[in-house]
Amino acid sequence: MRKIIVFGVFLFVFGCSKDEVKGPSSAILVFPLQNSECTTGVDINETARLITFQWEASDNTQTYKLTVENLLTNSPQVVSTNQTSAQVEVTKGTPYAWHVVSENTKVTTSATSETWNFFNAGTIRTHIPFPANLMSPLSGETVLRDINNEVALTWSGLDLDSDIETYEVFFSESNPPTQWTTMGTNEINELKVSVEEDTVYYWRIKTIDAEGNSSNTGVYSFKVLE
Repeated sequence: MRKIIVFGVFLFVFGCSKDEVKGPSSAILVFPLQNSECTTGVDINETARLITFQWEASDNTQTYKLTVENLLTNSPQVVSTNQTSAQVEVTKGTPYAWHVVSENTKVTTSATSETWNFFNAGTIRTHIPFPANLMSPLSGETVLRDINNEVALTWSGLDLDSDIETYEVFFSESNPPTQWTTMGTNEINELKVSVEEDTVYYWRIKTIDAEGNSSNTGVYSFKVLE
C-alpha cells in the first residue's frame, strides 16, 4: 500500500508540472519591401521622413525589437514594442537595412527575422547603390587556398538605377585594408587574391555608380589554413 501511495504522489508532482514554454518564432517582414524604393511616409522636413515599419506577428512572442540601420553611416536605431509596427525617422535619399528580433521574457532564446534593404526616396531622383553583399569568404571564416595559392573573393551588388559602374576591392593583411583594385561589373563578381598560409586577411568593397554615388561595406576578415 505504501508503495502505491508514493507512486501516486510522484505522478501528482511530476504529472502536473507546467508545460515547457516554447521560444519565439521569427517575424515575417512586410514593409518596407526588400530591395525597394520607399516613397511613402510622413515628411518631417526636407531631409527626413517618418516611416511605419510593419511585420507579421510571430508565435510565442511578447515583444519585438526593430533595428533600422543607415547603410551609409552604419548607425542603427533600435525600437522595442509589443505591436507589429513601429515608426522610425529616416534620412531621405539614403539606403537602409532593417530586421526584427522576437523576444519572450520566459525563455532565454530569441528569433531574428530576415534582413531587408530599402532606399528611402529623396528629392533628387538618383539612388545611392546598396553596399555590396560580401558572399565569400564569410567574416571570421577559415579557408583553404587553391593550387595557385589563391582565394576567390566573391560579392554581389544592387542599385535601383541599375547603373553600378565599378567596384573598388580593398584587400590586405592590415585592418582596415589599404591595397585596392578597381573591378568592373559582371554577372558574377569575383577577384582572386594571392594568400599565404596561417595568415589573417581583411577585405571590403566600395561600390560606385554612374552618378558618382558610392557606398561602402564593413570590413570582413578570414584566415588561411596552414
